[in-house]
Amino acid sequence: MGFTLKSNFTDRGDQPAAIRNLFRNVTDKVKHQTLLGVTGSGKTYTIARVIKEAQLPTIIITHNKTLTAQLYSEFKTFFPENAVEYFVSYYDYYQPEAYIPQSDTYIEKDASINQRIERLRLKATSSLLSRNDVIIVASVSCIYGLGSPENWKEMMIVLEKDKEYFRAKLASDLTWIQYCRNDYEFTNGSFRIRGATVDIYPAYTQDEAVRVKIEEDKVSEIYTIHPVTGKKLKDCEKYVIYPAAHFITKSDTLTQAIDAIKLELAHRLKELKGERKFLEAERLKMRTEYDMEMLKETGYCHGIENYSRHISGRAPGEPPFCLLNYFPENFLAIIDESHVTLPQVRGMYAGDRSRKETLVKHGFRLPSALDNRPLRFDEFEKLTDKAIYVSATPSDYELGKSAGKIIEQIIRPTGLIDPEVEIRPVKDQVQDLMIEIRNRAEKKQRVLVTTLTKKMAENLAEFLSSKNMNVKYIHSEINTLQRIDILKDLRKGEFD
Repeated sequence: MGFTLKSNFTDRGDQPAAIRNLFRNVTDKVKHQTLLGVTGSGKTYTIARVIKEAQLPTIIITHNKTLTAQLYSEFKTFFPENAVEYFVSYYDYYQPEAYIPQSDTYIEKDASINQRIERLRLKATSSLLSRNDVIIVASVSCIYGLGSPENWKEMMIVLEKDKEYFRAKLASDLTWIQYCRNDYEFTNGSFRIRGATVDIYPAYTQDEAVRVKIEEDKVSEIYTIHPVTGKKLKDCEKYVIYPAAHFITKSDTLTQAIDAIKLELAHRLKELKGERKFLEAERLKMRTEYDMEMLKETGYCHGIENYSRHISGRAPGEPPFCLLNYFPENFLAIIDESHVTLPQVRGMYAGDRSRKETLVKHGFRLPSALDNRPLRFDEFEKLTDKAIYVSATPSDYELGKSAGKIIEQIIRPTGLIDPEVEIRPVKDQVQDLMIEIRNRAEKKQRVLVTTLTKKMAENLAEFLSSKNMNVKYIHSEINTLQRIDILKDLRKGEFD
């Protein structure tokens, strides 16, 4: 399918000229351009129109999860018939593996993975490999390492009606791509076998599973079902199952990877013993040999991403595969709030490198773990061939890269001008705020209050609530999906 834009908006103000110029530059293969638009000038709609005209797979990169969710919601509304996907870090809580030499403290990796976000990440990559009408709204986590897209594509299971497929082989293939057999609880990333029937619940779908009937070692029937009710949805001649994890590899590739890990381990142990670091050498030997045994038996181990260089067959120092590698050669990159997003992209590499160098030095990881990393900024630039920077205040970098291709969007479609800014005394500010809130609430309007710290936000919300005001607080420690729900309820008027 091509991109089909659904909207009640019409191009107004500076939008028609901006859309025309941006699209012309994309067609002319201009690599960098900037949409400089004031807040409220309709930049999101302008970008939606450009995507519709360009008909290219698109990634929209933002600097935080809340903004990502907001844009995801808006683009889902604009393109209801197309694949609009959401890609952010799947951790609700993340403590990276680290070592503090000063106190001889090893901190094991600890994380709480949000399964719903992991499903959305898998859905994003599966959409990219199965269709062209894809828009992915992503946070800067998209520059972190993922498994090889080629491996991921080669490991998918293709089920075709009337084709030979042994039931035992299907179960084995599903297990190898990280699906688990569960005959009692049918959840994402699981399968169950009942006689000649195999039910598979893909890791990336929400309301659709697939039922495969295998009779006389041949696929006799394929149809999708509702995962809860089991109700038949539609017949299929062919169905593709993508892996349930991004770090996945074929058995022959895995054998080569284990051989490469063994060689690196032997070389590193020799180095450590030469430096008389016998404790570090023994620590590294025990951990790495255990990981290799797990890889050999199950195709997976805890911390498998640290061996990603060997698994993907990359040379030392080569950039890791990331979400951008899953896009086809010709795609469009939108960098939203570029004056904030690009510095975040630029800063990711150094912090990650410093932590891992300490782990390698003290025998917790092989040197190849350094290549499990986010992209360096120059590598990011090479992968984003057609980039549109969107900002009300672009930095010198964007302006310099755009080389005169700066499209201004100043006049708002609504015709509204910037509101007047009032500076009021600190004295009695909370009482003043309460008056303003009551005035807005009576008109069925909403109020946004910003504070200096998270604690102040919580305390103020608690105080206002005690005064019978309908209030919620929001900050970065509230988990990703809960933040989205709070913003949605604010728009719906659930609270003031």
